[in-house]
Amino acid sequence: MAENEKVYITVRGYGEARFEEKKSVFIGYCEHVTSEEEALAFVKRIKEKHRDATHNCYGYTMKGGILCRYSDDGEPQGTAGKPILDVLQRSGIDDVCVVVTRYFGGTLLGTGGLVHAYSQGAKIALEAAGVARFESYTVFETVCSYSDHQKIAFELEKLDAIIDLTDYSDCVRVIFAVKTGSADIIERKITEISAAKSSAKRICERFDAK
Repeated sequence: MAENEKVYITVRGYGEARFEEKKSVFIGYCEHVTSEEEALAFVKRIKEKHRDATHNCYGYTMKGGILCRYSDDGEPQGTAGKPILDVLQRSGIDDVCVVVTRYFGGTLLGTGGLVHAYSQGAKIALEAAGVARFESYTVFETVCSYSDHQKIAFELEKLDAIIDLTDYSDCVRVIFAVKTGSADIIERKITEISAAKSSAKRICERFDAK
């Protein structure tokens, strides 16, 4: 992957999984979120679902790690929410919230046991949700002649471009996206093919799963 290409990794959607540790039941919940409001709403939903649980601990991270929070929800400090957040940060997954619910089974797990259990709850929740990987693409618009379009289309195919729109009129207008690392290449190619009569105008950048 070229140095100027970015990768965005998040979860595919909702995930839920459970396990038992010394008679305590742990249930991990995971959700894709894009704002703190969404994260807190998800936490609230899980807490309402498990009003009778001993603890509902959580962690979330978004916006490239700029915004992250966690809560031990009554567990000893640093034994629940922080381990959940650590799992999220080590995974490289962004825009995600995980809640781990615990029903106490009567046996104390100790500090190390709690850290392990809540980390495990976060891991299996992420696995249940699944991981989605997106790469950065640069979106272009170009207007060219019909003859040049055939050659440009060939170059776009070689770069595995995503064609968003092809409009045929007196000339051909194409809106397409290529991986950001190939942006400079396609700009040069279109200029060369059209003998500088056409150019590739950058519109924006986006993330795409292709």
